[in-house]
Amino acid sequence: MKRILIIQTASLGDVILSTPLVEKLHHFYPNAKIDFLLKYGYEGVLRRHPYIHHVIVWDKTEKKYQNLFQLISIFREKKYDMVINVQRFFSSGLITAFSGAKVKVGFSKNPLSLLFTKRYKHTIGISSDNPHETERNLKLIEHYTDDSYYPMKLYPLKHHMAKVSQYKTKQYITLSPASLWFTKQFPKEKWVEFVSSLDKDLTVYLLGSPKEKSLCDEIITESKHTNSLNLAGKLSFLESTALMKDAIMNYVNDSAPMHMASAVNAPVAAIYCSTVPEFGFGPKSNNSHIIQVEEKLSCRPCGLHGLKKCPKEHFECASKIENNQLLECLE
Repeated sequence: MKRILIIQTASLGDVILSTPLVEKLHHFYPNAKIDFLLKYGYEGVLRRHPYIHHVIVWDKTEKKYQNLFQLISIFREKKYDMVINVQRFFSSGLITAFSGAKVKVGFSKNPLSLLFTKRYKHTIGISSDNPHETERNLKLIEHYTDDSYYPMKLYPLKHHMAKVSQYKTKQYITLSPASLWFTKQFPKEKWVEFVSSLDKDLTVYLLGSPKEKSLCDEIITESKHTNSLNLAGKLSFLESTALMKDAIMNYVNDSAPMHMASAVNAPVAAIYCSTVPEFGFGPKSNNSHIIQVEEKLSCRPCGLHGLKKCPKEHFECASKIENNQLLECLE
């Protein structure tokens, strides 16, 4: 294997969950040039990755399909030995099927999987022995490597560490309070309750995108925790990850920041509202905590992914989480 392409153009979290493939392929094929195709906007998380030759960006914001066919043409010229498609959508299947690669691997759920060299089942359940998504992804290359496990990894660089060193002079925690989905996001008033109950000397950093700045401002204002700082929109993905690395705890939803923390083995407390960790997307840090409603709700989980509103209109999977469940993670 001299040239390998990994395709994952879904969300940021999905990209990070695919990084074990990079680690393992590099171990087994140390001289191979590994390229990674992802969606525009997320390229920073893999920038200057030590084992990735090229990070290739697919801009879906405009001329989506024109850009898609240009990519297919470029990939055919590169003559990849292997293309690994971690995604289960038609467009990524099209890239894989027409890449011209000798080996084309993906999940059988992909509509074009019949055109792949090898395809594997991708099954998500809620049993206790349901595999983690990283394990499901690694199945794609098991035939070409072995059955050993490799973890998620991100690589903040020296300048990322230097940027956030100013925030590491005291003990601190981070909060990533937002999510793309309403039913995955711990409610603002619950975050306010938590931050209000923290020791005033404990530094709290709130992380997120520029769109989440106002939410973080409101949490700080309403909690009256004066030793808090809103860093939403001020740090890159890898700078945020570098800050998470040395926190005494990182509080997250079932979303990308959880995987960012896991990818540097940072302590993480993951709050699950409508989803459940049994789906296989939970934290993988050595110091990991799962926070979820203790009462068994017949409506939970209400779906594999988050929803725009609670189908039952009570959102008890979030409201019934007790504040002491969050505080216990600091003990």
